[in-house]
Amino acid sequence: MTKIAYLLLCHKDPEGIIAQAIRLTAAGDCIAIHFDARAKAQDYERIRAALAENPSVAFAKRRVKCGWGEWSLVDATLQATKAAVEAFPQATHFYMLSGDCMPIKSAEYTRAYLEANDADYIESFDFHDSDWIKTGIKEERLIYRHWFNERNRKTWFYASMRAQRALGLTRKVPEDLRIQIGSQWWCLRRQTVERVLDFCARRPDVVRFFRTTWIPDETFFQTIVRHLVPDREIRSRTPTFLLFTDYGIPVTFFDDHFEMLLAQDFLFARKISVDAMSLKQRLGALYSETGCSFQVSGDGRRQFQFLTGRGRVGRRFAPRFWEAETSIGRERTLMMVTCKKWHVAKRLVDRVRSVTNLPAIDYLFNEAGTQLPDLGGIQTTLEKRMRHRRALVRMLFDYWQTDRLVFCIDPANTDLMQDFYKDRAKVRLLEIECDFSDDYLIGHAKRVGLAGERTPQETINRLLPTIRYDVTFESERIRDMNLPGYGLIRQGATADENALPLAEFLDIPVDKARAIAATEYLFLD
Repeated sequence: MTKIAYLLLCHKDPEGIIAQAIRLTAAGDCIAIHFDARAKAQDYERIRAALAENPSVAFAKRRVKCGWGEWSLVDATLQATKAAVEAFPQATHFYMLSGDCMPIKSAEYTRAYLEANDADYIESFDFHDSDWIKTGIKEERLIYRHWFNERNRKTWFYASMRAQRALGLTRKVPEDLRIQIGSQWWCLRRQTVERVLDFCARRPDVVRFFRTTWIPDETFFQTIVRHLVPDREIRSRTPTFLLFTDYGIPVTFFDDHFEMLLAQDFLFARKISVDAMSLKQRLGALYSETGCSFQVSGDGRRQFQFLTGRGRVGRRFAPRFWEAETSIGRERTLMMVTCKKWHVAKRLVDRVRSVTNLPAIDYLFNEAGTQLPDLGGIQTTLEKRMRHRRALVRMLFDYWQTDRLVFCIDPANTDLMQDFYKDRAKVRLLEIECDFSDDYLIGHAKRVGLAGERTPQETINRLLPTIRYDVTFESERIRDMNLPGYGLIRQGATADENALPLAEFLDIPVDKARAIAATEYLFLD
């Protein structure tokens, strides 16, 4: 008899995780949960407490701090898998899920589907011969060692790769392996999972190799399963329905996608919008139903393109992707840092990146040269960024697979601040109050074109009071808006005094905030 152990990798939305665990186990299956060690401790404790009495729920014994593209995601998967194998000896299949997945078939249908096909469902294509990788580096993922994350340590990531190339430090793939690539969302039989875990124990050289490859969650299990299991027992496809836009961003499904999702030849779907409450409720109820029949068409991509290409009154659909969804998302926290001295704000967010590992961006809407990932063209000019500002920010959240994002904004951009505050997301604003010497204000006047090298001193003397008032006025205007989540740190304050508002703004422990606030060069001109 088929019994499924779901392996849930998650990092947010504790209430959603609890509901998912209750839903899946109520239908007779079991679940092992790995909750990202970077996430809030109180969220993890909430999940543990709510599911403590459920014998069909297990937790990874060791929690890993996860980062997109890193070995940590494979490690987290292995931790959840080991917990499930040990806790659920009756489980016949092990199915990978994320917190954004929902069933699109009933438990009855899912078990019958897996029972009728004695096979492993894992997308696995030849790494070198297939065109699975559409953009970015390919062979370099394997032959160089990657110690830095490309998404939040881009400079170091590519510098390290260039150095290895210059020094001839390429490496070979383990000789007996043919590297495969595919989606990380798979379903494996128990005997396959046990063989994979045994292989990992016997072959530390293989584990060591994959530890420093780039995006190993797309190659590790795919390669090892193909190495251990005969081709006739592998279905090279994921059992989870997921789509990507032309810009490489995962498609999000909403309330009116219910019928389309049920018609797909898949068992689960990813990603379900956190705002799609009706869709979640209907899919959740579906999993426990019996006697359901499904008319499967498998035309998901074509149907989705048709829907998004037509547009509907009062809906998010529209011709272009970045005009399709205008909300950042209520489950996300957007943190804006504002300071007239741009170099001070940049230093602060650089320290935030180092201390907290949060994605933090410089003056996104003020400097064309701000370093950004390739998002399909929406990020190329300041005009495009401003016109599609919420879509751009949402895409950055998706790119970094995060629910918290920091960026800098000029104090003059109060309209932009207010626009973001109208979004469903949680929005916070941190103002950095600096001291302004006459020399600095004169330099500022020259940078913005109010003065030049030949401007008479008498003219500059007349300009200074107006410029100083303008800077002061911008700060007062921000405070007069009475924005929720507003915080203030001051150049003249001590590190301890600045640590408290900084900790509240970033939602981090005070000791970490103090380490940021105590940065010696933070306020230097």
